[in-house]
Amino acid sequence: MSHLSILPTVLRDADRLAASLVAAGLEPRRGGRLEGFAGEQQPVDLQVRLADGQRLGWARQADGSLALVGDLQRISRSTRLQALISAITRRYAAEKALADAARQLGNAQVSVSS
Repeated sequence: MSHLSILPTVLRDADRLAASLVAAGLEPRRGGRLEGFAGEQQPVDLQVRLADGQRLGWARQADGSLALVGDLQRISRSTRLQALISAITRRYAAEKALADAARQLGNAQVSVSS
């Protein structure tokens, strides 16, 4: 594994992110550390192991956002991985928008289906 990098995101809700990961067919795990090159370790709030063994994580930042933690060099070379991150982010955004709409509309029921 190469050097772990931290990529800022606009994601803030770890539960919503975990649900988005499950919807993408992944099994999120709370807490732990991701290991990089030469024993480098980065604590994360949420992580997943991909089919190829690579791990992605999200770590809470000082501003409350969840930054993506992973081997960004490998991610940049994998269009499949880029598509997965995009799908997770889209699902998160859709769930957030529907939750916001439901909150504003009172008794309305809204959902996302895959």
